[in-house]
Amino acid sequence: MTVTDRSSRRTPVPAYRPRRPVVAVDLVPERPAGGTTWQSLERLGGTVTGVHGRDWRPRYLQLAEELRVKITSGELAPGTLMPSETELADTSGLSRTSVRNAIRQLREWGLVRAEQGRGTYVRAPRQRVRRRNAERYQWEKDRVLLDQDERLKTGATEHDTGLTVDDLKFHAEYTRVEADADMAAALHVEPGTPLLRRVYWTSSRHENAPLTMSYSYLPYDLVAANPGLLDASNEPWPGGSQHQLYTIGVELDRIDEEVRARPPSPDEAELLDIDPGVSVLTVRKTSIDTTGRVVEVADVVMPGDRTELVYSHKLQRWKT
Repeated sequence: MTVTDRSSRRTPVPAYRPRRPVVAVDLVPERPAGGTTWQSLERLGGTVTGVHGRDWRPRYLQLAEELRVKITSGELAPGTLMPSETELADTSGLSRTSVRNAIRQLREWGLVRAEQGRGTYVRAPRQRVRRRNAERYQWEKDRVLLDQDERLKTGATEHDTGLTVDDLKFHAEYTRVEADADMAAALHVEPGTPLLRRVYWTSSRHENAPLTMSYSYLPYDLVAANPGLLDASNEPWPGGSQHQLYTIGVELDRIDEEVRARPPSPDEAELLDIDPGVSVLTVRKTSIDTTGRVVEVADVVMPGDRTELVYSHKLQRWKT
């Protein structure tokens, strides 16, 4: 295992208990039962002037939206201790169960963090990752032919986050494994074929949790042509995987992706600091060289609450 400047130290917990803010919550009042709703009134040609329609969302979600606005506007600043369930129930007129559901929704949005025995706090904005995959891989391929000094200046994570090399901490570990049925099918090799398994994650120096995780698999005999590719201490490699493949004479023709959402595994939830209820996005990235051979399969795991996948596809015009 190789770890580059990885720290597990967490921010010290203050000994005092912060004062809870008083939060006024103004939920939309419900209309009395019966009568004509504003939707029906509009359908019948009436006017909605002076008519306040009912907010049909669940009451806990209305409360969560009210609190979300206060957090995103800065009225409830990062680090602020949220009002207790009892206080929110009193000010909103909702039940403790509805308040609990609203706080759970805020956690799933990544806006607050519950700390055992201390309460719920407004979370500082998390570093977001924005992957423009349609252009990202061509950008990586173009960099392969640059000299090392240029390749050292930046990498794919910097491209996705806007951070610099000095803002990041990098982790890599390499192991030799045998292809299971899934990976054998993905790489078009026989089960039991030796593979190089690489596990990567990168963190901002300002946060403990990694931005993403990646599990990469390559045919071992292919990469063994360059012994340097078998040594995790050479990571982060200037120019990334495409330059590594270039050193053994491999040029990529295309990269296929499959994107899915699923609950995180317990290990992923702990490492990526994912709150209960938040899903992960997974991208299975299959790299195919100019001869049609699959040379790498990578599963990238990203927290769903702070990741954006952006795709742009140029469409051909109709012939006239």
